Amino acid sequence: MKPSGFFTGLLFLFILIFISPLSAQTLPGETAEEPRVEEPVPAPEETAPVKPVTAEENERPAVHTGTGVIVERSRTFDLRFYDDIFPGLTRGQKRSAESNIGLRYSFTKDSVPTIIPAADSGINLLSGVMQKDPSHIIEALVIVPYNEVELELIDVYNNALGRIQNIKDQTLTFRNGNVVNLFKDTTRLDNARNRRAIPDPPPKNDLPFSETMYVRFTDTYIGSLFLRGEVSVSVFGITYDLTNFRDISFAIFRIMKAERVSIVLYVEPVKEGILIYAMAGIYLPDFIISRMNLTPNINNRITILLNWIIEGLRIQEPAAAQRHKDAALLLRQENDAANQNNDPLNTIIQNEGFNRLLNN
Repeated sequence: MKPSGFFTGLLFLFILIFISPLSAQTLPGETAEEPRVEEPVPAPEETAPVKPVTAEENERPAVHTGTGVIVERSRTFDLRFYDDIFPGLTRGQKRSAESNIGLRYSFTKDSVPTIIPAADSGINLLSGVMQKDPSHIIEALVIVPYNEVELELIDVYNNALGRIQNIKDQTLTFRNGNVVNLFKDTTRLDNARNRRAIPDPPPKNDLPFSETMYVRFTDTYIGSLFLRGEVSVSVFGITYDLTNFRDISFAIFRIMKAERVSIVLYVEPVKEGILIYAMAGIYLPDFIISRMNLTPNINNRITILLNWIIEGLRIQEPAAAQRHKDAALLLRQENDAANQNNDPLNTIIQNEGFNRLLNN
């Protein structure tokens, strides 16, 4: 076989065994349609999901590491408004961010993002993703409204980001009715060398300032993805950075080198709900990019991660509500004790704190 014929055949084989299962045209269920973020994300004051706003329909608006540091569970600062974090969003973009679908965009390495946080927000996912020199980038923004009570960072850590094994339970439901399970298994690993599966740890009472975990995602169409997760906690939110620490292969073919996948999730409790901001980038050679549209495939896996976070938040809400009631009851008891001691200053302080807690 001539060299040109050999490489043409190799490209065809690559597309057949890897790209085809992921492509929007060939996999039943994983289509070019926009998958819905699951029902736990109702749009506030909306009666129907808002159609995603595309880049063409809108004008483009003009962590820290450490060890041994513990972040206290209690919140001692005011929540931010998400409008202050993303001040450049149009009215249509805000509706999409608050809808069941969320705000999504894709761009290439030579383009610029659309969802741009404020310069003083302390949020910068783009620089970390671009360090991997990706060819394709997806950005997403979803606001999950509170149901019963405001959630804290410890709630996000324990139930939204801490339950790796729950990712495999997430499915995608498309408008044509097809249901697809993209991950057959998701589990933590002991470490990068000893890739023995270990269970998720029990919930923590305090937030670690930073943490490194190793996980394996068994993708239905790609196979095993070995990822390193770097968790970092800032004043307002939690960043979860996933990178492949091993090559991604299919059979004898190496699809992607190690350290070329970057998925960054940022979660912050804000006044309107839980803000989830995500950015993902992968690198593929130009000869693949020119022949296949991989944007739906990346977007589908981002949707799985968003649904995983949202489900964890919803599971945590009853416990957070009970904790809120217990704190209010304890404060009331302290208030009554202060009244019995006839201490006017303590009475004023406790009453003010009790009323503030009830109004949160």
